[in-house]
Amino acid sequence: MSEQSLPQSTAERADPLVLEREIAQLIVQGLNLPNAPEQIDPEAPLYGEGLGLDSIDILEIALIVSKQYGVVLRADDQENERIFRSLRHFAHYVAAHRSK
Repeated sequence: MSEQSLPQSTAERADPLVLEREIAQLIVQGLNLPNAPEQIDPEAPLYGEGLGLDSIDILEIALIVSKQYGVVLRADDQENERIFRSLRHFAHYVAAHRSK
């Protein structure tokens, strides 16, 4: 199989900064936020203070990311507070659990 036929390079899939930017773009587009994706502080909380998202926003993000990356997120997961702590934490979770 030639390199040209590969859908995405391993380096691109493994780069956490690229994934953070992709997820920030999905959040801004999916929630129609007024800020640009690069304005999202990767260490700021997503929920409540920080980006200011509420539980409905988090559910919508979970659905978008699930479709895009094949990550299964459950509303009753005890780890959700940690997973959605920040864009950076969320991107690391997605990188570790993605199937696409």
